[in-house]
Amino acid sequence: MRAVLCAALLLVPAQLLLAQQPPELPPPNQALTPDQLDDLVAPVALYPDPLVSQILVASTYPLELVQASQWLQRNPGLTGAALTQAAQQQNWDPSIQALVIFPDLVKRLNQDITWTTNLGNAFLGQQADVMDAVQRMRSKAQQAGKLSSTPQQTVTTTNDNGQSEITIQPANPQVIYLPNYDPAYFWGPPLYYPYASWFYPPYGGGAYWGFGMGIPMGLYFGGGWGGWGGWGWGFGWGGHNLMINNGFIHRYNFNSRGIGSLNGRSAWSHDASHRQGVPYSNSAVSSRYGGNVRQNLQSRAAASQAQSRGASRAESRAAASQAKAERMGNRQVSRSAPNQNRSAFGGVRDGSAARMQSDHGYSSLGPARSSGGGSAQRGGGGGGGGMRGGGGGGGGNRGGGRR
Repeated sequence: MRAVLCAALLLVPAQLLLAQQPPELPPPNQALTPDQLDDLVAPVALYPDPLVSQILVASTYPLELVQASQWLQRNPGLTGAALTQAAQQQNWDPSIQALVIFPDLVKRLNQDITWTTNLGNAFLGQQADVMDAVQRMRSKAQQAGKLSSTPQQTVTTTNDNGQSEITIQPANPQVIYLPNYDPAYFWGPPLYYPYASWFYPPYGGGAYWGFGMGIPMGLYFGGGWGGWGGWGWGFGWGGHNLMINNGFIHRYNFNSRGIGSLNGRSAWSHDASHRQGVPYSNSAVSSRYGGNVRQNLQSRAAASQAQSRGASRAESRAAASQAKAERMGNRQVSRSAPNQNRSAFGGVRDGSAARMQSDHGYSSLGPARSSGGGSAQRGGGGGGGGMRGGGGGGGGNRGGGRR
């Protein structure tokens, strides 16, 4: 019997045996390899560029993502412009404030907050490498005939200095669709890094790919919404840059702290004040931002004490009771304070002339494509180890090798 079993095992393909073994997380303080990064970015690599770029920024502020999720749960009746205006009052990074108009995406990123945190850590330590991983995964899916334009989004392949770059943009400038797909269908099971613990749709019978209901952007940003060329986040693929549209941030009155210009674009830079004490994945990144985190925590504590002295005791007890129920794992999640750093432009306003002026220079990412500067950083190492966050349905570990 033992001999028969051994003979049978020899006939099992090696890739199938590997697929049955869950990949091990890399040790902390170690840079991720290209193969590990490929698996890490797989769950979001096929999202439209405006969302992928925003997700990468937002994932560097995991505690504020948790706060946004809990805030949405407490305010289920907020929709349209009222939701956008309410988010403006929260003291979050703009990438978090603008993400609340995609509640399903916020929920998804919170289902496996450890994966989301590791994605942000990897982007902080290996920005260029993460962007390269997104392009590799898109290329593999396209070569397998599984990535092409649809009525919901447009897939375009361009060449920049000999490098092939695949961009994905919403097909309709007024609407965006949130994709839902199983990474295992496109690339096989994860071999080097676990996929996020989300619910993935089954891909039997061609149901491997789908879209949610279209989200009309004018509902949230008014009739003057000018299309995705003016969104707040976008890639400069050629220079490994992630660009910020300053005009979008100011026009819609999101938190403009750290943004000097009212118009144009600038390379994204991590704002440690929104990290809220969540540790960085390695000493190099920590030394770059850690001091700012500590200083910010002190300033937040001082501001909180001043606010408490001005509030009534009843209000303080109610706020404390609410805060006790908000946690990120075993970490206490503080209630987000109203955003006091308002720009010169208030609310969701009309006025197409002001919008066109504030967006000047952002409708194309062309200049950034040839720029080698920006905030791209290599080395370091993101994606620390540890147990993966809870929530969400299973998926990802499916049969067959990497395609």
